[in-house]
Amino acid sequence: MRASYRPFLRPRRGELTALHHLDPVTAAATLPILEMHGERNVARLLTTLHPRTGAVGMDFGDLPDDPDPLRSPPLDLAEHLIDLDIAMIPVLRAHDTGRRLVEHGLAARMHLRRGILRLQPHVDATNPVEADAVTRRVMRGSDLDCEQLDLVIDLAETACRAHADAVEERARRVLRWARSRPWRSVSVASGAMPPNLDGLPVDRAVPLGRLDARVFQHLEEEDVDFADYGVTSPVRRRDAPYHRQLPTLRYTAEHAWWIYRWARRGGRSDDRCRDLCRTLTQSPQWPAEGARFSWGDAQIARRSRIAHGGGSANGWIAWSTSHHLTHVVRMLHTTAT
Repeated sequence: MRASYRPFLRPRRGELTALHHLDPVTAAATLPILEMHGERNVARLLTTLHPRTGAVGMDFGDLPDDPDPLRSPPLDLAEHLIDLDIAMIPVLRAHDTGRRLVEHGLAARMHLRRGILRLQPHVDATNPVEADAVTRRVMRGSDLDCEQLDLVIDLAETACRAHADAVEERARRVLRWARSRPWRSVSVASGAMPPNLDGLPVDRAVPLGRLDARVFQHLEEEDVDFADYGVTSPVRRRDAPYHRQLPTLRYTAEHAWWIYRWARRGGRSDDRCRDLCRTLTQSPQWPAEGARFSWGDAQIARRSRIAHGGGSANGWIAWSTSHHLTHVVRMLHTTAT
């Protein structure tokens, strides 16, 4: 039965709160891949917000080797997660240095003796010969075999319907190559959420097509697992200036995200958030199970009834991510039955 889901998530309080509150069925089907970008408090957050998935993929691809030869970001975190009883699965990248690949191999043997090869074909390997070379290098450097590696084909941004067709064709080409090796599993990932929602209308729900889900559904590959970028964009805006956000929810439905950005009532954020949540709970997108659908939906239902505690940007991402992860796993189970 197809039920495996590997979302790329940022290791922030919002996303980790959602992982901490997953229901058992969603947790069992989900392997989150946390993208490290220099965050200094990840170990502390994981200490207080244990992901219920039991295991997490850790992608250090954007972190350089430590200038101190006795220090290693992957190994330092691997040791910390052993104490927390959280299994770490290192993510191997085509651009990893030889030193980093050795560290990933050591980290894998400290935990489950598994790794994740995250391959971006438009960047890392544009043809099968290059893909074979990347595979040989990461396996040799980490001392891990194909049977120990989960291959995630990361197609990155799916910006529009025309682009989605091109991404789908690229996925088919890479999958043909992938079948030549005995991977532990194969997943296809892409993302369609825009990097900036500030230009969207406020005070009404705005649908954005889930083109990443559309690509996956069109592939119709029973032995291929699903991956995405949660409710965020694959275009990471790490240098974006901080500004106070309007209360915002990114609410996942079958074919679209419904974006709720609320400026109504003009007063406190608490009042605006309550009005937003009340509008959502009375909309066609609200699930039949209501607050029982996920932890995030329970928080939305609660905020629709009370004015105090309107949440924050971290809270809104946590509620949205919680609903999204549960929705995706239910979709995968339904598709498989």
